[in-house]
Amino acid sequence: MMRSLLPVLLAVGTAAPALAQDDAPADPPQRVRSVILYGDQQCPKPENDGEIVVCANGGESPYRIPKAFRERDPGPEGTSWVRRAELVEEVNRVNLPGSCTPVGSFGQSGCTLQAIQRWKAEMAEKKVAEAGIP
Repeated sequence: MMRSLLPVLLAVGTAAPALAQDDAPADPPQRVRSVILYGDQQCPKPENDGEIVVCANGGESPYRIPKAFRERDPGPEGTSWVRRAELVEEVNRVNLPGSCTPVGSFGQSGCTLQAIQRWKAEMAEKKVAEAGIP
């Protein structure tokens, strides 16, 4: 007996959702309005029966940058052009005049310049020291 009822119950169970549906709606909505709400704003009521109002929560403030865009890891695309130019200058400083390195063609002039500056500072210190002796 149970076996003979099983197909009938399955047929009724699968047909029930189809029977519960009404006929196709008579008229589609005349107007669909989308509203983004901020803070404690309330969703507005439809002005008539032919209008559907869809409300979404936009966060705490319309002027605040969304969290997805707030925190970014600084990368090459986020570096300013001024800093990029400074980095190029720092890297190429080795090859510019006034650098005291064994790399590049201007190393000897930079080392000579640094030696002269050191000698001048030593002479100034010596003058100050001699001026203090009675």
